Amino acid sequence: MSHHDSHHTEEEQHQQHQPTQQEYLSGQRILPNRVRPNMTITELMDEQFQAYNSARLHEASRLFVEKMLNPEQNTTVGLTMAGALTPAGLGGCLITLMECGFIDFIVSTGANLYHDMHHALALSLHRGDFRLDDTKLQEEHVVRIYDILFEDRVLLDTDAFVREALNSLPNRPIATSELHHHLGTQLLKAGVNPEYSVLAQAAAWNVPIYTSSPGDSSIGMNVARNALEGSKLTLDPLADVNETTAIVHHADQNGVIILGGGSPKNFYLQTQPQLWEVLGIQKGGHDYFIQITADAPHWGGLSGATPSEAVSWGKIKPDQLNDTAVVYGDSTIALPLLTAYAVSKAQPRPRKELYAKREALLTELKDAFEAHKQFRP
Repeated sequence: MSHHDSHHTEEEQHQQHQPTQQEYLSGQRILPNRVRPNMTITELMDEQFQAYNSARLHEASRLFVEKMLNPEQNTTVGLTMAGALTPAGLGGCLITLMECGFIDFIVSTGANLYHDMHHALALSLHRGDFRLDDTKLQEEHVVRIYDILFEDRVLLDTDAFVREALNSLPNRPIATSELHHHLGTQLLKAGVNPEYSVLAQAAAWNVPIYTSSPGDSSIGMNVARNALEGSKLTLDPLADVNETTAIVHHADQNGVIILGGGSPKNFYLQTQPQLWEVLGIQKGGHDYFIQITADAPHWGGLSGATPSEAVSWGKIKPDQLNDTAVVYGDSTIALPLLTAYAVSKAQPRPRKELYAKREALLTELKDAFEAHKQFRP
């Protein structure tokens, strides 16, 4: 067959796959459904979230419930978070999802984990006003995160707890998963309200938590203080790279909920390039992708990058783009709705307890790497 004939055949196939009018209009009919007293969250979303960004949130919620949490898929679900979510009380959603077995590991900014500890230590954060005079606030020893206010003593008391907890860690480099598990364990022992803490409940349920930039928070700052006193305890991001890659390598299917974007988003997604690009292990990319973000793709930043762009990096399987959803908006609104939808419609899953399996998963990854070294010597 000549090149011209081949091109002609491709054009014919393309024309054959053009949707018909009936196919274009095959989506569920939009109706002006009335809002009723005492509607459930799932009824509200199923009936009212019909177009625009609300429809994207509805799609994300259904993707999470119907595919990612489908027991037959056995999907290992990661969650990444950037932005000040735990100060706003959003840790309650994460605790709910972990308790139900709906998320299996977490990649977070260190700040979210640091502020999470305030709740377990009964150090109070308060609803406030974003229009206050910050100079006056500083004079009154009040710290502001937009419209969240708290006494600066909250930081000092949390720092003291962290430093005390560090004393019982080994005097050597460790993965951040080990640090966070240890902090959570200490909160379970000494915390006033450990049931309010993501770190504490993750430790109880063996959910590993990673921080891709461990020096970029008050937790890392206190580890750095110890180094000035001669401590050999350091945080090893490369150990985190191998652990998260081992988790993804072992999984039957992989899915993620990305809150915000930033470094945690990439740290999760890069596990697939780490497999194929660096280790020579072809897994094909992640299977499911949900992102809630306020960033747009045209700025060129990773936080707004689309799932389609991720396909070009081998981060998401090309044939799985229909199993992705991007919600443009505020995680503090979308996450509670997504969580409520999931706990209402999906059955709890057995928790994978991946923290306790880290060594076995790393051994499995090492064996696969040795077997594939011919591809990436």
